[in-house]
Amino acid sequence: MSKSKITEIGEIDSISGNSISVKLFDNIKSNMPIIDGVVYRVGQIGSFVRIPLGYANLYGIVTQIGSAAIPESLREAVIKDYEHLKNTRWINIVLAGEQVGKRFERGVTQYPTTGDKVHLVTINDLDIIYGGYEDANSITVGNISVSESLDAKIDLNKLISRHCAIVGSTGSGKSNSVSVLLQSIASREFPSSRILVIDPHGEYNDALSKYSKVIEVNSLQDENKLHIPFWALSFNELIKIFSGSLTDPNREYIREKVVEAKIKSAAENKIEVAKESITADSPIPFSIKRLWFELDDFERKTFQTDRVTVTDKVEEGDIEMLKSNEYPIAGIGNSAPFLNQKAKGLLSFLDSMRNKLNDISYSFLFNPGKLTPDQNGTIEEDLDSMFLNWLGNNLPITILDLSGIPSEIMSSISGTLLKIIYDGLFWGVNTKVGGKNQPLLIVLEEAHSYLKAGEHSISSRTVQMIAKEGRKYGVGLLLVTQRPSELDETVLSQCGTMIALRMNNSRDRSHIRSAVQDELQSMVDLLPSLRTGEALISGEAVKIPSRVKFFKIANAPKSSDPKASEKWLEPIEDAQNEYKKLLKSWRNKNYKI
Repeated sequence: MSKSKITEIGEIDSISGNSISVKLFDNIKSNMPIIDGVVYRVGQIGSFVRIPLGYANLYGIVTQIGSAAIPESLREAVIKDYEHLKNTRWINIVLAGEQVGKRFERGVTQYPTTGDKVHLVTINDLDIIYGGYEDANSITVGNISVSESLDAKIDLNKLISRHCAIVGSTGSGKSNSVSVLLQSIASREFPSSRILVIDPHGEYNDALSKYSKVIEVNSLQDENKLHIPFWALSFNELIKIFSGSLTDPNREYIREKVVEAKIKSAAENKIEVAKESITADSPIPFSIKRLWFELDDFERKTFQTDRVTVTDKVEEGDIEMLKSNEYPIAGIGNSAPFLNQKAKGLLSFLDSMRNKLNDISYSFLFNPGKLTPDQNGTIEEDLDSMFLNWLGNNLPITILDLSGIPSEIMSSISGTLLKIIYDGLFWGVNTKVGGKNQPLLIVLEEAHSYLKAGEHSISSRTVQMIAKEGRKYGVGLLLVTQRPSELDETVLSQCGTMIALRMNNSRDRSHIRSAVQDELQSMVDLLPSLRTGEALISGEAVKIPSRVKFFKIANAPKSSDPKASEKWLEPIEDAQNEYKKLLKSWRNKNYKI
């Protein structure tokens, strides 16, 4: 018997668009035929079949098996004559691509017709389907599940430029998959590659230590400390950090004072910028302590009998110490000294502002090392040194560990980080370090925590902007989340590649289903049954939707579950001292103490 006859399993019965019904032959000896010593399974969900058409071969993916795959036109006959038809077997397939010569391409140029024979896909066929990637622009992340001798490859260019999402329930192997993906890129030793990981929980510091520079709030080394200068925040995000409420007139009053301070500082620092173009949102340094002091001083002033002359101070204040000037207490009724009738009623807001400026948790923001302005707004270093530290170091990956940032401002700070980076690469598009000439991949770990659907926060707005326009400026996104249903749908729909690991929540699966092509939506139902570390990869970066088993990384990310059966075997010596360390770390909000 010829080899082509051995692999024949059925023939096409009906075609509806891209969905094809195939009736399997009654004379197939077994559901598990052996060909050249290899055992194959007939009709596995997600497996491939081959349809020869002259010099070309069409390949399809099995999406349904059994009675559900019987064509509509035959279902009534099945009901009427069930005994006769119950032993017939059917599968539904969708066309995925075609092979001409030794090359496989997605999409088809010609369609089959009824009566065309359908064949099993052998190891040699799988080599053609999953091969054909150019080594120069592809990475290997694992093995193909149906044949673990085959490497699972991903097109690097399309992965970055068309954006990607990695989704999966807790414990599905999501962090390992991210680490494998990033390590596969970093190990290629591209001299100018750059990947920026926004990591809210410090998960990847150890897993990617060989290829990454970690910049964190609690670093013991100054050059690795995370500094985000407050003056680079937009005015609204800066004001949002302070808990006091403001009326609209008072907000505009403070905005004007910020603009004045930035104009003076631009001159002081000799910053080349047109005075007319400076706004409260311009990334120009100014002394926030001086701003607080002057606003506070105006509110506290009292006046002599003429109501024009300011009374002498009782005690001199201090800008650096955030200590107010003290004036004589206002008299009662018409007796001097008199209150400032032009005061804005800002004292309660200014008190909350002082509390935040003095809070050690916010020192990364209000005391950002050499980026901290003095009383005149003068700085030792500018934002270019921050860009160089984040994006211009010798290692391909930079991890911005945000685990030391207060949770109440996490969304604002992460959004500001992205805005600073994207704006810099957007306006610097013609420089050698702009996104066009040196593309950047931004990895957003735990994306659902600061990309809530329906929110209009700076993080949501910025990520939406990058998702829509980023590829034109060389900025790619890699979203990582365990709750895709909470993500903004606009952002998720812009992800050209979807890597879906095990997912049990039906609501989350429905969001994934809406993001893959219609004919393959039934494959999403496989997600709950995937093994740990196994994923369905579909979209731009792969030639064909694939079920992949990711490699296991050597240094597991910190999110890996601790094994109680092992940890409970380890005795704790000097527990009292350990709890003292715990308390010290808690009070200082620094887990490295």
